[in-house]
Amino acid sequence: MADDSLNEGVIVERKASVMHIVLNRPKVLNSLNLHMLHLIDRALDEAKALEEVRLVLFSGSGEKGFCAGGDIKLIAHAVADDARDEAMRFFEDEYRLDLRIHRFPKPVVVIADGITMGGGLGISAGADLVIATEFSRMAMPETRIGFFPDVGATGWLFSKCPPGYPEFLALTGYDAIGAECVRLGLATHLVPSGNIGPMVKLIEDNAGKLVCEKGDSVRTISDLIKPLLNHEIPVKPEMDAWIWEYFSGKSSVPGILSGLKQCTLEHDLCSGVFLRLSERSPSATVWTLALLRYNEGRDLAEVFRTDMKASRYLTSRHDFREGVRARLIDKDDRPNWVPATFEEAAGLFDPAPVIA
Repeated sequence: MADDSLNEGVIVERKASVMHIVLNRPKVLNSLNLHMLHLIDRALDEAKALEEVRLVLFSGSGEKGFCAGGDIKLIAHAVADDARDEAMRFFEDEYRLDLRIHRFPKPVVVIADGITMGGGLGISAGADLVIATEFSRMAMPETRIGFFPDVGATGWLFSKCPPGYPEFLALTGYDAIGAECVRLGLATHLVPSGNIGPMVKLIEDNAGKLVCEKGDSVRTISDLIKPLLNHEIPVKPEMDAWIWEYFSGKSSVPGILSGLKQCTLEHDLCSGVFLRLSERSPSATVWTLALLRYNEGRDLAEVFRTDMKASRYLTSRHDFREGVRARLIDKDDRPNWVPATFEEAAGLFDPAPVIA
């Protein structure tokens, strides 16, 4: 793989009828910056314009992940240096690109091998086929740095996940690993990592035969890769029922916590949730639940417009600066959240005037 200083973070390769877009910043888990967004957008322009290109394939370089998200350190530094316009431009361009992938007229396949979080999920969520491997790790950990699950997640989670999981995943940052990514709807297929190379070759060799109708093409690709799939996706009815009872449709973070305190069944799940929530910014968590309730069922374009408002607001707040400092810069893992409790945050913050 070529050095990313030469390829500017993205490698674009045309192979037969496939436009292969490779995120190429492996030292930072292929985190997205503004220039990468523009290069991807340009590659999609070309893929759309060329009749011979029948399919777009995304993957990431390196062994650790597809994409860990946006380059939050750069965004935080831009905010700290009073270059807020630059930070907002990143979000605006990222959201525009994500929505474009959702609406792209040709099939899009994402190989989400390894870490796929934040902006990585923003890309994969709009794809027609999302390939997970046993090494895939999908999560939305943004509340841990005083931010929220953006990239349209508070909207599209409801169309992909079982009831209660949109709230559970967004609030707790739960890690879905391997087959769990498919079970929860974040990926569409599970492919053993050793079969990724043969799968890519199979797609490249057959993409030229795909018809122009996108739905038929997606079904053809799905049938084509069936022999390479791992079909053993676990079912977890007890966890599903627990998630539905304690998270589905809830509108109050203190209310969720109160319900969990009464939890006697599935004790391990309850205690694990309390631990995860204790690491989160109370104000960002309150905002996230409000966004989930506001965006459920809305058109994705509207969800992304709401994301823009929330991004502008939350990046200006103390908890975002403090979360980035504690988690990513100083790495002391001791953020000083203000306010410090979920009850205080629920009483102080009303997201409605900002997001409406």
